[in-house]
Amino acid sequence: MSQIFHHSANTFARITIYGAVFFIGFAGWAGYELDQSHYATRAKVHQEQPVPFSHKHHVGGMGIDCRYCHTTVETSSFANIPPTRTCMNCHSQIWRNSDMLEPVRASYRTGNSLNWNRVHDLPDFVYFNHSIHVAKGVGCESCHGRVDQMPLTYQEASLRMEWCLNCHRHPEQYVRPREFITTMGYRPNGDQEEIGRRLVSEYKIQDPRLLTSCSTCHR
Repeated sequence: MSQIFHHSANTFARITIYGAVFFIGFAGWAGYELDQSHYATRAKVHQEQPVPFSHKHHVGGMGIDCRYCHTTVETSSFANIPPTRTCMNCHSQIWRNSDMLEPVRASYRTGNSLNWNRVHDLPDFVYFNHSIHVAKGVGCESCHGRVDQMPLTYQEASLRMEWCLNCHRHPEQYVRPREFITTMGYRPNGDQEEIGRRLVSEYKIQDPRLLTSCSTCHR
């Protein structure tokens, strides 16, 4: 019986098989990179806001403590968005006629809240409590980044589960004394892990096995 396929078919088959393996590998790599990209996580992306509020000016330039505006961060799961009257504590005296701040003045006159767009927005199936993190020595900077250097606020970290788990597995690498919670550019006075291990014990931070339990963040 004569040969049906030409000898070159063997080479073509090998190239096809190897090509399929490389293509699948490349597709997997590309999918992973896309999933970790700023496009997917929204990290480093500035959110449109009704007023271009600058943390760089207020925190970095004027030195306003985070808790002046986010008053519930130490006592509640939610770090509140400041009401308009907080803004007007200063802006009834300075920049009183600025066109840029007219939405703030209008909100104060009418009592209608400004519609701020949330920058750090976790999924509904994730439970996060600001107060417990503050009480355990996790600084604002650890999650929100150097807001004192952000003219417009953006999400610094990916907020993916693997990012949270990294801290929950190794809290000694991140915790700081409570008096430095709102300090931007914090540098430990000594070895971070040595200080961290002491604070983990002093602040009674739970064992990583409990911190990484599903029910800790998914309730």
